[in-house]
Amino acid sequence: MGPGAEAGGAAGNGVDTATKGAFGFLVFMMVLNILNILDRQLLPTFGPEIKADLGLSNGQFGLLTGIMFTLLYGILSPFMGLVADAVHRPRFAAFGVGLWSLLTAASGLAKGFVSLAIPRVLIGVGESTLTPTALSMISDRFPARQLGFASGFYYAGVPLGSGLAYLVAAALGPVIGWRNCFLLIGGLGLILAVWLATFRETRPPSPHAGEGAMKAVKGMLSLLPELMAALKRSPALVLTILGGIGVHLAVGAAQFDTIWWKEELKLETGPLFLKVALMYATVGVAGNIIGGALGDWWLKKTGQGRSMLIVIILIAMTPLQFLYRLTDHDGVIFWLGIGSGIFQLAAMYGGAYSTIQELAPAKVRATAVALFIMGVNVVGLGVSTTVGGFMIDAFAAAGRDRPITDMMLVMTAASLIAVPAFYVAARRFSADRDALWRYERGEGT
Repeated sequence: MGPGAEAGGAAGNGVDTATKGAFGFLVFMMVLNILNILDRQLLPTFGPEIKADLGLSNGQFGLLTGIMFTLLYGILSPFMGLVADAVHRPRFAAFGVGLWSLLTAASGLAKGFVSLAIPRVLIGVGESTLTPTALSMISDRFPARQLGFASGFYYAGVPLGSGLAYLVAAALGPVIGWRNCFLLIGGLGLILAVWLATFRETRPPSPHAGEGAMKAVKGMLSLLPELMAALKRSPALVLTILGGIGVHLAVGAAQFDTIWWKEELKLETGPLFLKVALMYATVGVAGNIIGGALGDWWLKKTGQGRSMLIVIILIAMTPLQFLYRLTDHDGVIFWLGIGSGIFQLAAMYGGAYSTIQELAPAKVRATAVALFIMGVNVVGLGVSTTVGGFMIDAFAAAGRDRPITDMMLVMTAASLIAVPAFYVAARRFSADRDALWRYERGEGT
């Protein structure tokens, strides 16, 4: 039996205090989320080695790190949440962890583009199971007043996993090679998947479990008109999703950072990776915590939406992103550029997710969040990384001296669409929230 197995009951069904087992379960799920992000980031982190070993073009690398992963991951995430509501959640999550771990190991055996593309596409299927299922199980073990802390703790796995990918590349890559790193991490995931499968289900079994998944899918489809009405009623909701997509245009370009550092800046990546790993573990986690806390304070103090804080952060830090891309050394601007990119992305999530939760009707909140996840992954990250790779090849064919730099500057400029989107969303927030309250009281459409 795994940690936290004795902590039962949903947050809305009588849990007054989280037990020690609940905290143990939370730590374990954060570890799985770290592994989730680590597996996802191994490919871009080992980018130079993989490109050289497999003879990939920048366009092919962009496909592998972009749409080939994010398409199924983004689209399937809400469906996996529906399935998790109808089945034994620990075993379902263990299936997902085991699947992506096997595929990570298979990636280490790739001989070319196709043999790496196949597991890369399917890894998204496995990884899409974890977060919806994990958050559902976490909510069973913590009272409502602690769910913010519990969710934030779980999401700290994102910067920690990203940082760990750089640590693996710096410490293990030179010793055992990129292929063995994939095999090692895949093997570790299989061990944790077997452990997770031993956890007991805390939710009472459904008498309609066999037909629950199909009913859940039909139920989700029946909510689509409600979701469309919510989007039409709240421009702030639409603009918050658009702002998140905009921010991720620059994040997609950053998937080429390791290649940029090595091929254009000619930097020694070993020591550099160790420093970047430390920045993710400190600046990234701080961004998660500070962004959420300051967003709550801003809303209480000004009455404007939390998105306005995101606007301030983007306006303050985006100039550093342009200067960073124009640097040719690892001086102060270089490190401020890396740190600002990590911080502004981490700080965005708290404000964006809470805004979506507050502007969507209660019965379609999860669907609205799923729409945001699909938007930032499929459109923001997937398309920008894929287009970015082919853009690099086009710039190189045109004789540009620094084609990767050129692509990153274009994507950083495109990401500025997030500023007006978040600004208008913040200004409209109170009016749209009031309109939602009137609607849910039956006073409007």
